[in-house]
Amino acid sequence: MKSRILNILLVLCVHTGIQAQVNRSKAPEAGPAPSIQIGKYELKTLPNGLRVIVVENHKLPQVSWSIRIDRDPILEGAKAGYLSMAGELMGAGTTTLSKSQIDEKTDFIGASLSTSSEGIFASSLTKHTETLLALMGDVLLNPSFPGEEIEKYRKKAISGLVADKTNPGAISDRISNLVKYGSKHPYGESQTEASLGAISRNDLVEYYSAYYRPNIAYLVVVGDITPERAFTLAEKYFGNWQQAEVPRHQYPAPIAPKGNVVAFVPVPGAVQSVIDITYTVNLRPGTLDAIQASVLNNILGGSGFQARLMQNLREDKAYTYGCYSSIAPDELIGFFSAGCSVRNEVTDSSITQILLEMQRLVDEAVDEETLQVIKNIMTGSFARSLERPQTVANFAFNIEKYQLPSDYYETYLQKLNAITPEDIRNIARRLLRPSNAYITVVGNRDIVAKLAPFAASGKVDMYQPDGNPLVELKPVPDGVTPETVYAAYISAIGGQKAIKKVKSYEIKGKMDMGMMALDLNRKIICGKPGKSLMIVTAMGMEAVRQVFDGSTLSLKQMGQPMPADATQLMKAKLETDLAAELSYGTYGITSTLKGIETSGGKDCYVMEVRYPDGAVAVEYFDVQSGLRHKTVETSESEGTVNVTESIYKEYMTSKSKVLFPRVISMTSQGQTFEMTISELVVNPKLDPSAFVQAP
Repeated sequence: MKSRILNILLVLCVHTGIQAQVNRSKAPEAGPAPSIQIGKYELKTLPNGLRVIVVENHKLPQVSWSIRIDRDPILEGAKAGYLSMAGELMGAGTTTLSKSQIDEKTDFIGASLSTSSEGIFASSLTKHTETLLALMGDVLLNPSFPGEEIEKYRKKAISGLVADKTNPGAISDRISNLVKYGSKHPYGESQTEASLGAISRNDLVEYYSAYYRPNIAYLVVVGDITPERAFTLAEKYFGNWQQAEVPRHQYPAPIAPKGNVVAFVPVPGAVQSVIDITYTVNLRPGTLDAIQASVLNNILGGSGFQARLMQNLREDKAYTYGCYSSIAPDELIGFFSAGCSVRNEVTDSSITQILLEMQRLVDEAVDEETLQVIKNIMTGSFARSLERPQTVANFAFNIEKYQLPSDYYETYLQKLNAITPEDIRNIARRLLRPSNAYITVVGNRDIVAKLAPFAASGKVDMYQPDGNPLVELKPVPDGVTPETVYAAYISAIGGQKAIKKVKSYEIKGKMDMGMMALDLNRKIICGKPGKSLMIVTAMGMEAVRQVFDGSTLSLKQMGQPMPADATQLMKAKLETDLAAELSYGTYGITSTLKGIETSGGKDCYVMEVRYPDGAVAVEYFDVQSGLRHKTVETSESEGTVNVTESIYKEYMTSKSKVLFPRVISMTSQGQTFEMTISELVVNPKLDPSAFVQAP
């Protein structure tokens, strides 16, 4: 408000010829916190215990209805994942409607309807309110949890877990939660394929029956409706919802580390490390400490380039695209987290700088100017949020849920404005623990030795992506080298004599991507190098065309040219040489045999392969059969690490007696799909014109 008045005065001075005298050598003093008006809400408790909160707003002809279940966190144990499954599948059918019918009715009125383990959300135009509420009430009171939808969900969730195993960010989240809370805490456990497979329909029904009760629920109504009508409709559609006693839970507080603990998950060939420095904090929502902690976090690593972590690690040292922190309050237990993705070679330096910035806030008071900048940013963000009616509804919900003072949000800016540098230093001393943290790193195994000095014990705890302890690679027997492993592989697929007889081949198959099946056609003329053509079609339309003419590689997606890098060109050359492994050196490729690891129940030789441009792949060869079992490739683009894992599930024998992979399961960028070869023709007559680069 004050800045707006100053602007008006300056404009008046210009138009009246009066020159304003401004001392630009001194920053203006901060004025008092602006007075704000928080929108009002109405609250009524129905006879069944359902608390209805209404925020009236007639700017748009629409109304949203949100049921929020206020339950304790639940430890899912051996059936981890059943809460999410129950929540999503509440909307997958009722005793009278199928999922497709629910979707059809929702779409017909242009509404939205979604369910979760902690509530239901629905929104529509005002004129469709009762139609929507009838549907919402049916979903709430009569979910059927149909078996076929359970299996669809299970398959999708397991596919997601498979994808997460190669996603460094997802791995980091899983490991950080595990070490921070422990596997026996609801915030520390994770879903597994086994836990998802163990969930039955009865588990979903029991959760719904035990926890979906009006006496622990809120109905938050926002939009073009009066409180009186909202209360009447809530009674009409949700008044028959039966209340019951709901289970409550208590959990022991997670134990803080006595010194820094380092947890590491290796990702074969990773070019970046994902760092997370984290631990639990005792910080309840709605307290003055929570407001001060928010200011502290914005100084350290909140959003924006002014934060110290961003200034240090990005702007000053160029270690990362972005480095951030979080201090999150929670009724049960809150947490602190600070981290980023950085190049392998600066992993240890980045950890050092994050810890130094944390320690600096503990040791030194922030200056008034820095503090005021953060207050101004937070004041502006808070003021902008008030433009959304949903913000007022969330404020009302928080006041009721956490039993906050009724004027908590009306006086928020006054409380924010009153925070001093000494307050920030005191809260930093309480919440920043650079010597008692869990330091989790997901990255290349080669950096482990550099991480050990950060651990109070001098030892790095090693984990697998699923959170289980990592069994170290077993040493290879004497006499086993990269050359002998490759020779065994070539022998396993048919031997050099048979391979030399393959002058060309064509394969056709399908790529199953869950919601879509793609057709694949590959034509190869063998040589050093040869030529290749790959066409992927979707519903009869060409989606991908890749042509290698023996020297150059062109790639098109949906008809649009795409750049091809040196690694892609190298792979195109290798594809035309069925025995390329025996002559990697002539391609400028180096191989290092790392050891023996169990993968998919098989002991495999682990081979690190480095391409001339620096790209890295890790190949797994079955010790017993000699066949390639898996390939893991890692790439980086604009700070994002992508891991592609290919598992060779099945091989097929061609007429030339050479084995080709028939089924390959691939996971990349959070998606898992399976490629199955349906037809293989060896030495067909291929038209040379097919391998000419398109203009």
